[in-house]
Amino acid sequence: MEFNLDTPIMERKTKTVYKDGDKTIKLFVENYSKSNILNEALNQTRIEEGTDLNVPKLIEITKINNRWAIVSEHIEGTPLDKLMQENPNKEDEYINKFVDIQLEILSKSVPLLNRMKDKYKRLINETQDLSNDARYELQQRLDGMKDHTKVCHGDYNPSNIIIKEDGTAYIIDWAHVTQGNASSDAARTYLMFKLEGKDDLSEKYLKLFSEKSGIGIDNIQRWIPIVAAAQKAKNIAEEQEFLNKWIDVIDYQ
Repeated sequence: MEFNLDTPIMERKTKTVYKDGDKTIKLFVENYSKSNILNEALNQTRIEEGTDLNVPKLIEITKINNRWAIVSEHIEGTPLDKLMQENPNKEDEYINKFVDIQLEILSKSVPLLNRMKDKYKRLINETQDLSNDARYELQQRLDGMKDHTKVCHGDYNPSNIIIKEDGTAYIIDWAHVTQGNASSDAARTYLMFKLEGKDDLSEKYLKLFSEKSGIGIDNIQRWIPIVAAAQKAKNIAEEQEFLNKWIDVIDYQ
C-alpha cells in the first residue's frame, strides 16, 4: 500500500508521525527495534479489544523505505496540551477532564498486559549511574508496593489526549501501558510535568488526582523515586541531574 508522507504532525528522536487521510502513520527511524514495534502494536490492540476506552484502531504494521511503521485510525481533533496552552483561563476545566480520563483508564483491567512491577524492576537494574545501595533500596521499595492490576497508561500526559470537535476524548500512544498500581501512574504523570518545568501544574494535578481517586498524596510520592529511576534508564542526558534529585529514597519514607 502506498502512503502519503507529505503531512507530518509530530516529530521525535525515534519517529515521525504523519497524517494520510483517515490514517495516522507512525514511522520509526531505520534499525529501530522490531520487538519494540511489535510490543507497541500488541499493547494498542489489547487496549482496543480489551476495554471500551476511546482509542485509535490499529490498521497494520508495515515497512516504508526499510523503516517500520504502525498505521492506525486517525483521530481528528486537538491535543489537550494545545488546548491548555491556547486557553489558560480554562486550565482548571482541562486538568479536571485530564484526571477524570486517567481515572477511567485506571478503572479497567486487561490481564494480558505486562506487569508494571516487572518492567520497573528491569529498568532499575538497567539504570546506569546508580549506587548499589540506591539500587537495592529502590528494589526493596518496589517489592513492598501493593500488587494491583489496573490499566496504567505509562506515558499519561495532555499531549496524548485528543479532543474531538464534539468534546469526545481519545487516548493515544499506548507503547508503555502495563497493569499495576494507580499511584505509580500518577507519580509518573507528576514527574513528567516536573521535567517540563510545569511546577504549578504538577502540584495542582497531584492534589486533584488524590482528591478524585481517594489515594493519599504520600502513597503517590512513595513511587516517585522508582519512576525517576525508570526514566533515568532512558539515558536522556539533559534529564539525568534532575532525576538524580528524585531518587533519594529517604525523602518519602
